[in-house]
Amino acid sequence: MNDQVEKKCAAIVGGGTMGTDIAAIFLSRGWNVHIVEPLESRWTSALQRVNQSAEQLGGRTGEVGMHADMTDLPWEVLGIVVECIPEVLEQKKALFARLEKLAPRSLPLASNSSSFPISDIGAGLGTRDRMLGLHFFMPAHLVPAVEVVRGEGTDQAIWERCGELMRSLGKVPVMVRKDVPGFLANRLQHALAREAFFMIESGLASAEDVDAAVRFGFGLRYLAAGPVLQKDIAGLDIHCAAAGTMYPSLANNTVPSRVLSDKVAAG
Repeated sequence: MNDQVEKKCAAIVGGGTMGTDIAAIFLSRGWNVHIVEPLESRWTSALQRVNQSAEQLGGRTGEVGMHADMTDLPWEVLGIVVECIPEVLEQKKALFARLEKLAPRSLPLASNSSSFPISDIGAGLGTRDRMLGLHFFMPAHLVPAVEVVRGEGTDQAIWERCGELMRSLGKVPVMVRKDVPGFLANRLQHALAREAFFMIESGLASAEDVDAAVRFGFGLRYLAAGPVLQKDIAGLDIHCAAAGTMYPSLANNTVPSRVLSDKVAAG
């Protein structure tokens, strides 16, 4: 694994917004980058975005290899592959099945999926130990955090090394030890959103006031101290007592709130 990463050559499969911004992260840190994008009509705009994003990072810009198919990649020099195709499970599964056949055995294979567990994407494949999730947040080159997700079959050494790789690229790796739907950040976001929509639906507050409470209230603290550290600073005894009072009345619905689903149904 160390030998592969030290080659400092990355392949990004998918030349859309996420793929090009992830490519810029590697490029700006001195890596050679190759992008697989089947539609050659997108190549010019993809290359422009890669260099634009790399410039925003204040790093190196330069030539990026563009390929219409994965068979054209320089497999012998690659250090990592990151999949960034559309969020369609069957397409991702088919892609990883191809990657398993094309990629050298020691090459880490990562997915940027924001919703599908890597365990589902690699189900039934023989080299799931080198498959993991690398979930970037849009805009990928500017948001520091990256979720490094260990699947059911992911080798721990590869998972840890990819966390170190993200740190070497200037990112903040969030090490997710279990492959569950939503990983870590999206689960936190949805827990907050569930309560937010419940408050609106129950008439507790308007949507505007719910947003204001987060934006101009406790949300400002979260950059300095996340929810765990903030409670530690405020006092765990105080938080524990408040939790005992509030938890019984918090939303626990297992389906989206009607105030949300009705909006979707109405178009």
